[in-house]
Amino acid sequence: MDNGSNNTDKARETFLFHHLVVMFQTLAFQQMGKLTSPMTGKVERDLHQAKITVDMLGMIQKKTEGNLDENEKKILDTVMMELQMNYIDETARAEKEEEEGGKADEEEENEVEEDSGASGGEEEPGGKA
Repeated sequence: MDNGSNNTDKARETFLFHHLVVMFQTLAFQQMGKLTSPMTGKVERDLHQAKITVDMLGMIQKKTEGNLDENEKKILDTVMMELQMNYIDETARAEKEEEEGGKADEEEENEVEEDSGASGGEEEPGGKA
């Protein structure tokens, strides 16, 4: 092969590698609830799947170590850092929402108990006290 063909092949491989990294990045952001899902048109969060996607990209990072040019390494490192930071943020947000949701559920249960106690007696099957 001539040198021009090798340069074209390298440019294509760099383009495909970049596309692969961005594909995983976009998928992870969708799974974190940061982007709208093209399948449903909704923003959905599935942090378990997001972690798997980030881990797969991390595996690619590990397996390609020493085989990437400077630009490819920079792209992969930057995307991994962004995904890891966003995953941590979304995990903290989910825990906070879960905690607040639990408090709201407890308050709702207490209100129901108070309302039941305020009726002055048990309901008859017809709904009358």
